[in-house]
Amino acid sequence: MAELFQVFFNVILPVFGIVLLGALLGKKLDLEAKTLTRIAYYVFVPAFIFRSISMAEVPLTSVSRMLTFIIVTHLLAVVAAGILGWMMGKSKQMIAAFIMIASFGNVGNFGLAIIQFRLGDIALPAATIYFVAINTVAFIVCIGVAGWAHGGSRGAVWKVLKTPAVWATVPAIFVSSGSVEVPLLLDRMIGLLAGAMIPVMLFALGLQLLEQGKIHLTRDVFTASSLRLILVPGLALLVALPFGLPQIENTAGVLQAAMPVAILVSIIAKENDIVPEFVTSVVVVSTLVSVVTLSILMVFL
Repeated sequence: MAELFQVFFNVILPVFGIVLLGALLGKKLDLEAKTLTRIAYYVFVPAFIFRSISMAEVPLTSVSRMLTFIIVTHLLAVVAAGILGWMMGKSKQMIAAFIMIASFGNVGNFGLAIIQFRLGDIALPAATIYFVAINTVAFIVCIGVAGWAHGGSRGAVWKVLKTPAVWATVPAIFVSSGSVEVPLLLDRMIGLLAGAMIPVMLFALGLQLLEQGKIHLTRDVFTASSLRLILVPGLALLVALPFGLPQIENTAGVLQAAMPVAILVSIIAKENDIVPEFVTSVVVVSTLVSVVTLSILMVFL
């Protein structure tokens, strides 16, 4: 019990504290989440990814196992969510929403901060690799399933290839391998920008939650939240067993799989008319409930 309280106060609350600041100060300072998220998306996130991966000392064999582990986990979660929605007799839009929710956790601003506080800076390279992999797969799944729900394709792969996070990954791998050396001036600029990513994105998350509007508390909302907070990390624990990953990489992967639903899912749902009010409610509920689920999970990992 003592460890549970320690995790709650020293790992979870500092993260939620910044989210709360964003929610409390956003309106008073007349801030818009869109401005902060756009600058984070195009500047801070690529810098953070480049910095973390380029400085990582993770063997290539471990990286391949990590990627396989996390991708298989989320694809299984997608299949399970789709089957559950079908068995419940839900509409195409609701099944698509279940799949989107199961596939896309808040592994960036939320996941990276929590993993850093719990496991230390040593876990950031692994957490960042999972972050890129999950975002890439989830974005393809979300856009693809949104197109399926409306009977068409939305160019999911092309949209992913245009994301700045993916742009930053390739050159970072070359730097990490020693093939390319970054000039000191550029290295220091990237370092400063990378350091801003987590606090800016957490603050923006508070603004986004504040802007979500009316929240519906229904059985479907709690079912979908359970998919994200319980089913996906449960699958991660099982899938990780045969891969024999080191403790840090294993724990970081399971924690990333346990994160609440990403705000981006709500944005995709609104843009594609995939039951947006339902998805938004799940985003907020899963974020709040994750205070409990993440605290418990971290005690046992």
